[in-house]
Amino acid sequence: MSAAHNTGSETRERILQAALEAFSEQGFEGATTREIASRAGVNLGLIKYYFDNKQKLWRAAVDRAFEELGQALAEEFDANAPDDDPRRRTERLIRRYVRFVAVHPEFVRLMHEEGKRRGPRMRWLVDRHVRPMFERLTHVFADAQARGLLPSTIDPIHWHYILAGSVGLIFHQAEECKRLTGHDPAEEAMVEAHADAVVHLLLGPEEDA
Repeated sequence: MSAAHNTGSETRERILQAALEAFSEQGFEGATTREIASRAGVNLGLIKYYFDNKQKLWRAAVDRAFEELGQALAEEFDANAPDDDPRRRTERLIRRYVRFVAVHPEFVRLMHEEGKRRGPRMRWLVDRHVRPMFERLTHVFADAQARGLLPSTIDPIHWHYILAGSVGLIFHQAEECKRLTGHDPAEEAMVEAHADAVVHLLLGPEEDA
């Protein structure tokens, strides 16, 4: 791979990260390509070169975010992975999700921003990314319910939003948490403590605890 190609890939990644941050903070309408270019430290013309327009840039940034989330959770979704312990596997998935959101709070902020609105972006987001992720999570929830790890009377749709809310809110409202507690929720100790709390909330204490 040539040095020029490497440089181009790095530039594209910087633009995508800057775009995700800007869209998550200001919404699609509020964020401008000029500001995104400035955040990424690139010439404005490179956004048009790589992405053509703001709509395509937004979609590419969302694609990148879900690609990274998928990579973070892939091992727990792998149907061929050894099912050594169903509780451990569910717990690992929760912990990986918490750690991902802690590193990428802009992901949660963008989902909150778009999920509350009707419109083509929300529909595209659900159909392309949220629905497939929900379907994969549903298999995890159903398996956990079948094994008695989760109450069987609660529909998976509720587990989906309980998981999203319990994992993401502290990172979505990080500034509030800092003011309230004096701690940054992205600190490693806070992240692990939050993962412990979510695991306990959803799965309860281990039987031998």
